[in-house]
Amino acid sequence: MFWLLQVLAVAALTSAAPPAASSAPRVLDVSPDDKLIAYHGRWDENRGTWWGSSGFKLSVLNLSHLGLTLGPHSTAGNVSVGLSVNFGPFETLNVTEGTNVLPLPKSLKPFATSTIRLNVQGWQNNRIQLESLQLNDGAVLLPFVHQRLNFQFIGDSLTAGQYLPNGIDGSWAFLAAEAFRAEHLINAQPGACLTDQLCWGNYGGISGMFFKTEDTGYYYSADHNYTTAWDFSRDVPKPTHVFVHIGANDNAYNITGDSFVSTYTTFLERIRKLNPTAPIFVLTPWGWPNSDGTVGYYYDGRYQEVVQARAAAGDHNMHLIDTTGWVTWDDVFPDNQHPNPSGHAKIAGLFGEAIKRFGIEPQPRWLSPVIQL
Repeated sequence: MFWLLQVLAVAALTSAAPPAASSAPRVLDVSPDDKLIAYHGRWDENRGTWWGSSGFKLSVLNLSHLGLTLGPHSTAGNVSVGLSVNFGPFETLNVTEGTNVLPLPKSLKPFATSTIRLNVQGWQNNRIQLESLQLNDGAVLLPFVHQRLNFQFIGDSLTAGQYLPNGIDGSWAFLAAEAFRAEHLINAQPGACLTDQLCWGNYGGISGMFFKTEDTGYYYSADHNYTTAWDFSRDVPKPTHVFVHIGANDNAYNITGDSFVSTYTTFLERIRKLNPTAPIFVLTPWGWPNSDGTVGYYYDGRYQEVVQARAAAGDHNMHLIDTTGWVTWDDVFPDNQHPNPSGHAKIAGLFGEAIKRFGIEPQPRWLSPVIQL
């Protein structure tokens, strides 16, 4: 393979006499069009991100320097991203337009392969436009090996990690994917209804916007206040499992139960056409906990109707996950009733137990290549 020849060439060059001293180390620019950058999430034609958790992954031999140059379509000011090196915890970093040098562990060894994972964390102000990457002279990009599991999550603020200090990287969906050593695709937008209408400032509901490159905040982007169809062939690998948790905002906007069921059923029919064989899971609401111990639920029994409707249409690979009782007052921020960090961790754990009952098991290891010369 060509990349292996590159690896051997690097080894030969580096074992030769050391180069003459220079005032600054040389860096190599990597084009955002490089085929060895493994993108995930939604990126537009200008290499700009939409939807929280969009990002990229790299396998790099002999890495000691990593730079990120962002263009003018990045969110003004700082953008919070999560960076994981060699499958360690995601650390929050603030990046901005221009060149950013990302901190790397001092423990990285020459001739070792490092795995880099980077994603935008915020539920808003989360756009980065990638102009180039910078690697140290002597580093070599290798093909990234994806996991066999790829979880697709669809939802609203309760999935997007709204109000969490590390945003979507602290959400139950992200934590669950990490626990199962799965790739992830997360399309979740705070305030959005499933119904395709204006909800809490979102110009469009998830039932329509899911099929767009842009998230529901496109309307407010001066440089990009339009939508484009998403090319689902760009989701590599394809989702192996799809999970949907939505409806809180439809209820707040007084969408009737009958209308909600109709919209949800049609939405899942469209999802099924994109994913003919993937199991699709409908999560019931865990509700809005109150300080007196009560929980406010919504659309009682309606989620079961959605799954039953799809079964009646011949789709027997659609399943219900009942989340009743998963979240209590101690699990939420008292001023907005959204899950707090420990609440999201609790939900991720209960979610993991639930999907294991459907035969889904965590992968035994990360598959990204490890090469030591």
